[in-house]
Amino acid sequence: MGTRYRGTREEVNVLDAFIKLMRASDSLTSRLSPLLSSAGLTLGQFGALEVLLHLGPLCQSELGRKLLRTGGNITMVVDNLERRGLVRRERGEDRRFITLHLTKEGRQLIQKIFPKHLDALLREMRILTEAEQKELGRLCKKLGKGSEGEIQAEGGCKKEITPSKGGRK
Repeated sequence: MGTRYRGTREEVNVLDAFIKLMRASDSLTSRLSPLLSSAGLTLGQFGALEVLLHLGPLCQSELGRKLLRTGGNITMVVDNLERRGLVRRERGEDRRFITLHLTKEGRQLIQKIFPKHLDALLREMRILTEAEQKELGRLCKKLGKGSEGEIQAEGGCKKEITPSKGGRK
């Protein structure tokens, strides 16, 4: 069902597309969530474990950027994973940055659940042809970048700090 809004053609098309996008996302997420729930994971927690499994240890802020989560939200996700013994935080030489590592238990859990999640996702996405999947990916990436292109967050896990000696070079 699309919008019942009576505006310009552009407004109706935009609202209709947005409604369909959000409903499809919510519907797919609700069908995939029971598997994650059975492992005691939220979608955000699963995403964090999956990123750490496939990319290795990351600083908390980088993990937040990869998952498109705010600082406060990623802190809560990591707090809950740490409380369960699935990740551990480690401060480096630069104590401002916290690196996250999977624990043995976290690695075992994500290695067990990820193939099942992927199988469920494959079943769900088979409704689309390979070409449609690629087109959907392309369109979502384009939409995700927005009208001004991708805005990269400043900062990162490692910052080079050059001490100032009282003047500019």
